[in-house]
Amino acid sequence: MFDGLTERLTKALRDLRGTGRLSEENIKSTLREIRMALLEADVALPVVKQFIEQVRERAVGKEVMGSLTPGQALVKVVHDELIKVMGEANDALNLATRPPAVVLMAGLQGSGKTTTVGKLSRFLKEKHKKSVMVVSADVYRPAAIEQLKTLAAEVGVEFFPSDAGQKPVKIATAALDYAKKHAIEVLLVDTAGRLHIDAAMMDEIKAVHAAINPVETLFVVDAMTGQDAANTAKAFNDALALTGVVLTKTDGDARGGAALSVRQITGKPIKFLGVGEKSTALEPFHPDRVASRILDMGDVLSLVEEMQQKVDHEKAAKLASKIKSGKDFDLEDFREQLGQLSSFGGVGALMDKLPGMANIPEAAKKQVNDKEFKRLEAIIGSMTPFERHNPDLIKGSRKRRIAAGSGVQVQDVNRLLKQFKQMQGMMKKFSKKGGIGKLLRGMKGGGKFPGLPF
Repeated sequence: MFDGLTERLTKALRDLRGTGRLSEENIKSTLREIRMALLEADVALPVVKQFIEQVRERAVGKEVMGSLTPGQALVKVVHDELIKVMGEANDALNLATRPPAVVLMAGLQGSGKTTTVGKLSRFLKEKHKKSVMVVSADVYRPAAIEQLKTLAAEVGVEFFPSDAGQKPVKIATAALDYAKKHAIEVLLVDTAGRLHIDAAMMDEIKAVHAAINPVETLFVVDAMTGQDAANTAKAFNDALALTGVVLTKTDGDARGGAALSVRQITGKPIKFLGVGEKSTALEPFHPDRVASRILDMGDVLSLVEEMQQKVDHEKAAKLASKIKSGKDFDLEDFREQLGQLSSFGGVGALMDKLPGMANIPEAAKKQVNDKEFKRLEAIIGSMTPFERHNPDLIKGSRKRRIAAGSGVQVQDVNRLLKQFKQMQGMMKKFSKKGGIGKLLRGMKGGGKFPGLPF
């Protein structure tokens, strides 16, 4: 996420971090680089101008020039100003109302609006323990109604039926009436999208809004459209008061222009980020954490929160106990660890939250890909339970059968078994006194992480 912007900004600031003295000249040069980085990231020009001016004002004052570590102080100023541009703090949904709390979802066609309704319903159900119902008022695209029905079943929330022959206002009011009678806490209303904002679309959604009086009106927009995302949100907000924005497809957005432009241009907060295709791939937007990611400082807090929510602690405890007792780490354990990694959105999503990733060579990054992990899972999945628990018995004919079953070559099976042997050896070191220390000392020498393809 925001890889291009991170690379440019960290490059501009890298040389100043350890500088003992700053001059107006090297501050000017650095600001020029930051300005170019923001423009290349498709940040709106008014936002860039204001941002650079704010940083310059603080950079030439006592806060930076008078600091004992001026290079670090300037990095902090840039970090603080990024947070300010994006909105200071997380702006959560306001659900403090008499149930049902109605959330109206709006957006252009192709922005990922219906998918976001499914993700948000899961988020509210699992994180906020709310009873949730979803309804589609998109009568122009019958497939959208079916899509939402499927998503509702997948995430385990109630679906209110509708069809293309009904009027959007009647669908929304009927759903609201049902939610009131059945004590549903949150009602999410999906509306029709268009290829562009037009009068008919706005009149229709205004009528729906007036009929159900939502506590939240969220505009869903594709992050990869850059500053156009902010301009579209502003045009929509001018016609119908929004309470927030959801940026989708941020996992494919290497620039970051939308995230840095939306708040300043619309005056509305970004409330969520869509970070993938899975129904769990929705994150509350924390400006301070995103600013840290942009400056390659990582987002360890989000990573810890994610681990607390997604790691199977019972399985982890069993594995730790197994290793501590000296029992062999087998291929079934290996497969479970790969599955845990997948629950974080893959290795790419995990690395995105770790500090210092901009310093990793591009060639090394390319080696770390989720396709390789999926292939490892497929190979292990083609083994029998007996083989997974006794990998030493996997010889010629077994290897050929496993390769055929998983659609790979025998060499790939051999490579997996070799990687597994390395990881098994690492796990044995864990069970010995001082084992972790020895492992870390070995990795400081630039070695690979044993058993994994990077």
